Amino acid sequence: MARTKEFDPDAALQAALELFWERGYEATSMADLTDRLGIGRASIYATFGNKHELYLKAMDRYAETREPRLMDELSRPGPALPAVRAVVRRFAAEASSETERLTGCFFTNTAAELAPRDRAAARRVEIGWEHVETVLHSALARARAQGELAADRDPRALARMLLVLMQGLRVVGKASGDPARVRDAAEQALTLLD
Repeated sequence: MARTKEFDPDAALQAALELFWERGYEATSMADLTDRLGIGRASIYATFGNKHELYLKAMDRYAETREPRLMDELSRPGPALPAVRAVVRRFAAEASSETERLTGCFFTNTAAELAPRDRAAARRVEIGWEHVETVLHSALARARAQGELAADRDPRALARMLLVLMQGLRVVGKASGDPARVRDAAEQALTLLD
């Protein structure tokens, strides 16, 4: 007869996500995971696999919780350009926020730490970025169709520029103690939408 789990796998996965997000992959040991999750190694392995598999599952959880917010912000009916501006400004505010800047974005952190040598992590980062780019492109194409964005502007190229900017804001915000650097960069980039 199989034993029932004596812990909530969903809560354990969320705890693992938070720990990896705070410390990164390499700096998080299995001992750290057992302490934070409150379960033994055998339970972690049986439920999630090894540390790497758990990290990938944490990345998937992050995507599930973050991506719908962006889609909601950029797909509301009405003018699209104000929503795009609001999203970029939100990224800048988060990147320079004292409480959020130190953890940064889990995908951006993963891109810097693991993507060059970990294909599975790099693929998840790429999928996340493709999603952001697609949602931005859709909003910018709508803005152009509604006359908010000049007809000669390329929504795909602008979406790519904003994606790179937003990821850069997170990197610079995490390392810099000067919130004006992040805000000024975001505002300058937004002038390209005029």
